Amino acid sequence: MITVGISIATLASAGQMQEQDDDSERETEDEGTWRIMKLLSGIAFLLLALFLSAYMGIYQEKIYAAHGKHAREAMFYNHALPLPGFLLLAPDIWSRMKTFSASTPVSLGPLSLPYMWAYLIANCITQYVCIRGVFTLTTQCTSLFVTLVVTLRKFFSLIVSIFYFHNPFTAQHWLATALVFTGTLLFSGTLQTLGRTVLGLDREKKKTT
Repeated sequence: MITVGISIATLASAGQMQEQDDDSERETEDEGTWRIMKLLSGIAFLLLALFLSAYMGIYQEKIYAAHGKHAREAMFYNHALPLPGFLLLAPDIWSRMKTFSASTPVSLGPLSLPYMWAYLIANCITQYVCIRGVFTLTTQCTSLFVTLVVTLRKFFSLIVSIFYFHNPFTAQHWLATALVFTGTLLFSGTLQTLGRTVLGLDREKKKTT
């Protein structure tokens, strides 16, 4: 149910982007095909990342069972080992760094910093808090629960981006939100607990009457 909800929200947002492109300029058949291919490849990569993340959670459970639950150590190696791979993107990273440095400076107290670097620093801080929480969660909960939390975080990011960029929140988005929240409540057992509570209250009322 959660997967269906996220898929509906993604496809609805993609449809809005297509309508905006159609309004701005008429694209050729080849351009339309290329745009759809990029969209599908992006969704495919996101699904692959989701499945790999789920498998990594299961693998982490095995490591924790064998060597103990050390969230900080796991977080360090999870981010340190892939660093050499960024060497393949070194020219692009250097180009982005020059673009960041050329952005308009902002005053941060006694310091003056290009605003894009300020955004990057703020993003790194919030990402650290988020990732730290996820790795701490892996030591306390099952991999399925952690995967659900991470998936919900991605869904909320999509919803926030819709409002931030002033995109219309359509009926499809409402349906997706309802499916995601209902699936989350079912998985967490909230609805079952609420149902048992209501039934228990009804039985107590019948006994008293």
